[in-house]
Amino acid sequence: MENTRVCILTSVHPAFDTRIFHKEAASLVGAGYSVTLIAQNVRDETVDGIKIISLQKPKNRFFRILGTTWRVFLFALKQKSDVYHFHDPELISVGLILKLFTRSKIIYDIHEDVPGDILTKEWLPFHLRIIISKVFALLEKVSIPFFNAVIVAGNDIAKHLPVSKKIMVVKNFPLSEKRRKTNVRKTKEKEGEKPIILIYAGVLSRDRGIEEMVGAACLIKNNIKLLLVGNFDCPDFEVKIKKKAGERLEFIGQVPYEKVFEYLGTADIGLILFHPTPNNIGAVSGRNNKLFEYMAAGLPIIASDLSGWKEIVEGGGYGIVVNPFEPEDIANSINQLIQNPELRIKMGEKGRVDFLEKYNWDNEEKKLLEVYEYIMKK
Repeated sequence: MENTRVCILTSVHPAFDTRIFHKEAASLVGAGYSVTLIAQNVRDETVDGIKIISLQKPKNRFFRILGTTWRVFLFALKQKSDVYHFHDPELISVGLILKLFTRSKIIYDIHEDVPGDILTKEWLPFHLRIIISKVFALLEKVSIPFFNAVIVAGNDIAKHLPVSKKIMVVKNFPLSEKRRKTNVRKTKEKEGEKPIILIYAGVLSRDRGIEEMVGAACLIKNNIKLLLVGNFDCPDFEVKIKKKAGERLEFIGQVPYEKVFEYLGTADIGLILFHPTPNNIGAVSGRNNKLFEYMAAGLPIIASDLSGWKEIVEGGGYGIVVNPFEPEDIANSINQLIQNPELRIKMGEKGRVDFLEKYNWDNEEKKLLEVYEYIMKK
């Protein structure tokens, strides 16, 4: 699609967000599109053929929703792009205005079950969450007919939206090794020479089971270390967890996409212990890429016993599912894998084979490009 100008918009995500930059934007550049990305970044720059227009990180939610959203619109309008592809629910108004004042194609990319996610926002009073969730669900449904296409990260999101040929499910599977700059695989060492490394990579929040994860690590008598790779979503929760943490815990913080695989390459067991919130339950349909990143790294997995993950993890032979609210249950499953290295290797290799065959971005890229081909023909 030479000479087709695409402008990708996000007010929430950083410029090098995995799905936005490393997957979708990179795929579009590879297919010949001219891509500009408006996102939070320290400077304007061009990386891997993607022109980045930087937004300053807002001081708080109020400034992001009002001030940053307005700047995104102004920057976007200046690009005079053929396609505007926006990623955040708070940019629905920007998408509608761009549709009204330009002849460009508009794509709305939905990463989460937003109405379900709103119900978990503890900083909002409970009754207000219910009202906002219902109002947003209505706003989303009435807005969608005005857009040229809607991309959703999971089947569960599509079920909540009006039935339409405009909607395409593009799952959040990891990049294949040939498309990553780092392909670090787990280094095999003799048992007993180093601690067993447990890892979780992602947002460190209450609903992701971090407190129970730390509690389980403290119960295990074997020589282990728990790596938490990511940022806390709440300062108070961060203080609570770090106070509870022992010497066997290591907080890495947020790292670039490529660096995540380096840490996965040092680990023995991957943990993903989400609580059964409405949004997390939906994530089992392929929206959460951590499960599949563990598989890509050849790690056995201990996951929440959500119905979808039970089918994938235990049904596929990739790991064990547990009650995410019970640290003792989690610790027992970790001990089971620690004491059975052959089982760990078998589960990890099975997951890796299936990642290479079907759970990778190469398959989803084709769907993304189909969306663009479809709207450009209209």
